[in-house]
Amino acid sequence: MSSQDLVIAVPKGRIQEELVPLLDKVGIHPERAFFDDAERQLQFSCKEKNISLIRVRSFDVATFVAFGAAHLGICGSDVLMEFDYGDLYTPLDLGIGRCRLCVA
Repeated sequence: MSSQDLVIAVPKGRIQEELVPLLDKVGIHPERAFFDDAERQLQFSCKEKNISLIRVRSFDVATFVAFGAAHLGICGSDVLMEFDYGDLYTPLDLGIGRCRLCVA
């Protein structure tokens, strides 16, 4: 990866699963290892030579962006409110990762 690459921090788990169709729709196609939960690497290349993905825990996305390890990240608004980094903002709501509450 060169310093000119766009690095996107992506959370593991359910949000990653919901995000894959959106990435595909905008033409971002990660390498095969990105889809393997047993894969332990942090950074994944894409077919697009200038884009790479970092797969981290949901609560680490904001930290990776705030400290410059990623250029942008995808996380829930709860993460942004929890860490309250002043230089981070939400450009748009992707409509994924909705919280579900069940009462028994």
